[in-house]
Amino acid sequence: MEDDQKNKAISGIPLLKTKAGPRDKDLWVQRLKEEYQVLITYVKNNKESNNDWFRLESNKEGTRWFGKCWFIQDYLKYEFEVEFDIPVTYPLTAPEITLPELDGKTAKMYRGGKICLTDHFKPLWARNVPKFGIAHAMALGLAPWLAIEIPELIRRKLVHYIKPERPLITLKTPED
Repeated sequence: MEDDQKNKAISGIPLLKTKAGPRDKDLWVQRLKEEYQVLITYVKNNKESNNDWFRLESNKEGTRWFGKCWFIQDYLKYEFEVEFDIPVTYPLTAPEITLPELDGKTAKMYRGGKICLTDHFKPLWARNVPKFGIAHAMALGLAPWLAIEIPELIRRKLVHYIKPERPLITLKTPED
């Protein structure tokens, strides 16, 4: 069952080919191009399946990533800053995804807001080097973490939803 869920989560995410990290100069540029192509595909697939849940961008070198992720429960949107650095030993080492504003709010988090991925995700990553990349870390690392942790944080009132700038639905009365 767990393998079926993992396979479904990554079924539309292409695998990467280049085994290179930030220290590999020219090969890193090639790997970074693959990372962007895979991320674009993953985001496009998410939008098409009405499952859009994050935005990412990187610095010029592709070594520092940042953006936002969100979780929707009961028609309310909970949004969080997300960031991570690409380890110098990447892709042998998975990135440590950080949600700084949730630091200290859950036991499944390390100092600084790094989400706990050791038990489930890191062994999976290690078995799939160099085929897994940033999109896989989001799909198999951050997404399940959000699905488990955020509802509990909502229940304990430790996170708050974003008030929409405009109503999601506008109702007209007969007098209008």
